[in-house]
Amino acid sequence: MPVAHVTFGTNDLERGAHFYDAIMAEFGGDRTFAHDKAIGWSFPDGGPSIGITYPFDGEPANRGNGTMFALMAAGEDMVRRVHAAALAHGGSCEGPPGPRANGFYAAYFRDPDGNKMNAFCMPETP
Repeated sequence: MPVAHVTFGTNDLERGAHFYDAIMAEFGGDRTFAHDKAIGWSFPDGGPSIGITYPFDGEPANRGNGTMFALMAAGEDMVRRVHAAALAHGGSCEGPPGPRANGFYAAYFRDPDGNKMNAFCMPETP
């Protein structure tokens, strides 16, 4: 069964929107909904959408330890652009762009609320 969406909790919807607007723009994605408690984005070619929301229970949002959302990029240049956009819009680096031991190219980062993500691609063939 395909994944429909992933949602991250946020403590600052405006700050999170600034971050996700920037990284989703690198994929050609757009906001698909927004209201006073949540915002969502979709990719132009489908796949799971991304949302941020204030937690329903009213408690502060916190990150899931060991949780990560991976975004497949079109190539190494896109991985670098997504990582740069993340850092320029309030994210933090968890691993710079580069080849990884298991054969793919990736960059790791956290959103402003500490949720871990990566942008990756498979090796480019000559």
